[in-house]
Amino acid sequence: MKDKAKKIAIVTGGSSGIGYAIASRFVKEDIICIIIGRDAAKLKGAAEKLGENAYPFVFDLAIIEGIPGLVKEIIEKYGKIDILVNNAAIHMKKPALEVTDDEYDKVIMINQKAVFSLTREVAKQMLKTGGGSILNISSMASMYGLPGVIAYTASKSAVEGMTRALATELSPLGIRVNCIAPGFILTDMSSSAFEKDPERKRKVLSRTPMGRLGKPEEVAEAALFLVSDAASFITGVVLPVDGGNSIGF
Repeated sequence: MKDKAKKIAIVTGGSSGIGYAIASRFVKEDIICIIIGRDAAKLKGAAEKLGENAYPFVFDLAIIEGIPGLVKEIIEKYGKIDILVNNAAIHMKKPALEVTDDEYDKVIMINQKAVFSLTREVAKQMLKTGGGSILNISSMASMYGLPGVIAYTASKSAVEGMTRALATELSPLGIRVNCIAPGFILTDMSSSAFEKDPERKRKVLSRTPMGRLGKPEEVAEAALFLVSDAASFITGVVLPVDGGNSIGF
């Protein structure tokens, strides 16, 4: 890299939604941001919109055995990794009794196992450069008994458990590990879902004390804080960014 003083961040699933908002906020803070995803065209378009501090990196996190090589390649190209945001995830809505083992495994593979594998490999590199910050993106699904999302709920609950366990192991070594649990955030996907189900939207807003859906940019602000030096004494937390939905009635 031309400017070795700049921090280097990886954001998985950084080409859209919350991941894109986090990458955008990092870039504005003059952080070099490597966005990882499967869709080359989508990644390229996102990187162009983000500007000169953003670099697209095409990789399918389902290829778990390729993750050590992925991290090695990033280190060879960019020199170091200061920040990792595990944002990429897949969703599946289906009654639990109809979910097959293969379908369940696919969600667990991306949302949980790949998160651990990438975190492990990045943490090894962070130790060589004096530490870093790891941020996992969970979900309010880990707090509630939401119907129809058994695999997603299990995977995000595991991510929160891993956050706490890794924080106890890695924080003494200079690597902080935290997590954000977004509530109902207004993205292209959620907007479409609510338009088709106005009763669900009414229910969501009725139990959200702030009375509205969140914005991806609001999650991004929390993400920037948790990976920054301003949060230097914070590790192992799961921060809801949900307008109070998790404590609403």
